[in-house]
Amino acid sequence: MKFAVQINSSPYAGAAGEMGYQFILAALASGHSVLQIFFYFDGIYHGLAAQLPPDDERQFLRRWSQLSQQHGIDLVICISAAQRRGLLSLEESRRQNRTDQDLAPGFRISGLGQLVEATINADRFIVFPGA
Repeated sequence: MKFAVQINSSPYAGAAGEMGYQFILAALASGHSVLQIFFYFDGIYHGLAAQLPPDDERQFLRRWSQLSQQHGIDLVICISAAQRRGLLSLEESRRQNRTDQDLAPGFRISGLGQLVEATINADRFIVFPGA
């Protein structure tokens, strides 16, 4: 079975990120595939490059990057949600005359069209809402 997953909550404000991550691990271990993880609303903070959680806390950024690399999962940050919260890709930073990039490696910014495409290509669409 092919899954598309949406995460709506920030990494450390609720359980949506952890539940989503554990669901994806279980799905992959059972032989399923995950086409895309779409980070929406405050979920976009999962792709923030400047995250520096203490070593004894969950390392979401590293976890998502490893999942993406090992299993070819597309990590997509919603462009509208990201812009509202100030998270910009290098291209958007340049367009806004800024010199920094907020987006972590392995993530990309795109629109809801990418989410629609993933849900069309998936057998199941699972949403992990915020608190």
